[in-house]
Amino acid sequence: MSADTPRRIVLLRHAKAEWTQDSDHERPLADRGRMDAPAAGRRLAGAGITPELTLCSTATRTRETWKLFVGELPRRPKTVYDERLYEASLGELIAVLNETSDEVTNLLVVGHNPGVHALADALAGEAEGDLLARMNRGGFPTSAMAVIEFNGSWKSVEHGVGRLTAYWPPHE
Repeated sequence: MSADTPRRIVLLRHAKAEWTQDSDHERPLADRGRMDAPAAGRRLAGAGITPELTLCSTATRTRETWKLFVGELPRRPKTVYDERLYEASLGELIAVLNETSDEVTNLLVVGHNPGVHALADALAGEAEGDLLARMNRGGFPTSAMAVIEFNGSWKSVEHGVGRLTAYWPPHE
């Protein structure tokens, strides 16, 4: 694929999790999260976006979110569980994106705040309409998704490279 190939990143924050005595990494989804995750999957499928690759944090709540979400997609993408996505900083998230094979045109990342929101904000050099303002005002709640499009290689992903084309909070 050419370095000018159009690419898409879908950033999904995990669904609502329980506050338990477990370690933060092991927190399971709450009832609301178990309802919101498949709804988010239906929304992405309804938009006609099917990722070829999903990078998912190893935390229990992200893995559970992904399991419920992916059942709503027309086909299951290759999935890589990456422990670096748990508590990842903006720089660490960009480094992970830079490692993506240029064979991938549609990538889904299932992660956590504040990293997912920071990544969406940083990559969106442009936005359609008021999407960027809406996303930043809303604070990227659980089960929210942002879709960012850019042209080029994954190795060229950096601040301001993309255009925010969709932002879907869970209850809108």
